[in-house]
Amino acid sequence: MISKLPKWVEYGAFILALTAGFVNGIGMLGFEHQAISHLSGTATLIGTDIINSHPVKLVHLLCILAGFFGGAMLSGLILKDGTLSLGRRYDFLLLVEAALLLGAIYPMSQSTVYGLYFAAAACGIQNGLVTSYSGAIVRTTHITGIITDLGLMFGAWLRGQPLNQRKLVLFIVIAIGFIFGGTLSAILFPMLKEKAFVLPASICVILALIYRIHMRRARIHLKAIAPNQQARD
Repeated sequence: MISKLPKWVEYGAFILALTAGFVNGIGMLGFEHQAISHLSGTATLIGTDIINSHPVKLVHLLCILAGFFGGAMLSGLILKDGTLSLGRRYDFLLLVEAALLLGAIYPMSQSTVYGLYFAAAACGIQNGLVTSYSGAIVRTTHITGIITDLGLMFGAWLRGQPLNQRKLVLFIVIAIGFIFGGTLSAILFPMLKEKAFVLPASICVILALIYRIHMRRARIHLKAIAPNQQARD
């Protein structure tokens, strides 16, 4: 599947991974030091807090999980299935993601945890968006699976199997994008604090506009060639 994806998917995956890395960096650097873009550590802490009897923290972690789940559920509701199709409403979901990130600014500036739930929902939307966008292969809000796949690929390569160059480039691009996003958050968060969320939100808006313009041009092109096609028929 990856080898058949159009080339621009790699650019989009890099930008989205950068966005997720940036958002997660803000969560880690903020007042709660909370991972936002992935749930493995959160799920582990939920398990330990059940035994250690930390009800307030437990509810907080469950809300992070629920926010991410709700965002992914919205992506599933809007996109319907995981087939790659440029006619779907990816622009709408990107705008919702941007709105959630902007909505996280004020509560986080007041040191309330609700902003983290908005940011987690935004990451859930993005993870669901890209999973559906690429046939349940590419995820940009965490790189655990990416590193695992890279390890498997190089293990097979050591056995003498050829490397899938397209898959290798795509996975490395996502990993670099996520790390670079974290680097940017470390640079900008000390200066902008929670207002740094404006950057990933702006990226989502720009991507949505680019997608909408592209789809409009595609529709105009189809309308222009339709009469010629009918004439040939």
